[in-house]
Amino acid sequence: MPSPSATSVTRRRQRSTRLTVAVALLALAAITIAAAVTSGSWLVVVLAAVLGLACGAAATKITHSELLQTRRDWARDRAAQAQAYRVESEKRAAENAEFREHMDAKLADRVQAVEELEAALAAAHQRAAEAVRRRGEEARRAAQAELRGEQLEARLQAVEADAAEAAIRVAELESELDAVRAELEAERTSWTGAQSA
Repeated sequence: MPSPSATSVTRRRQRSTRLTVAVALLALAAITIAAAVTSGSWLVVVLAAVLGLACGAAATKITHSELLQTRRDWARDRAAQAQAYRVESEKRAAENAEFREHMDAKLADRVQAVEELEAALAAAHQRAAEAVRRRGEEARRAAQAELRGEQLEARLQAVEADAAEAAIRVAELESELDAVRAELEAERTSWTGAQSA
């Protein structure tokens, strides 16, 4: 794409050869007419006027063709500049599309990562809640087991106390039984001695 300074330099060209020729023709016509007027002859003045008119027409034609050429050059420059702008615009559009695709892919990756992290976080919360629930159940079971252990300990102590009392009672009953047996034996002996006498 041509730079603005290059375009302005191109538009400010030096005067072309055609314009120089046109100016020279006008100058020749002016000099000829001036010389004819100073000569005082009407025929020379009329010939000089016709020559001046021809030189003016030729200068006008030359200037007109130069103007048309300049306009064509400017139109060509503007068309080239428009073409360069179109190419640059297409290039930028392609770059923007590529950038948008890249950012869309990046955004999709981030969204997927966020969704995965949210799913992992939800699963971790669920596992943590499950662990807290299990810990609570285990603590409740342990408390119940401790309570049962205390109850069993109390029962055991009661049973041991009952067993101690029973052992004492058994010992008492055994000594009573021994005494009753001894009495019975004594009575048998006395009964047997009474029968044999």
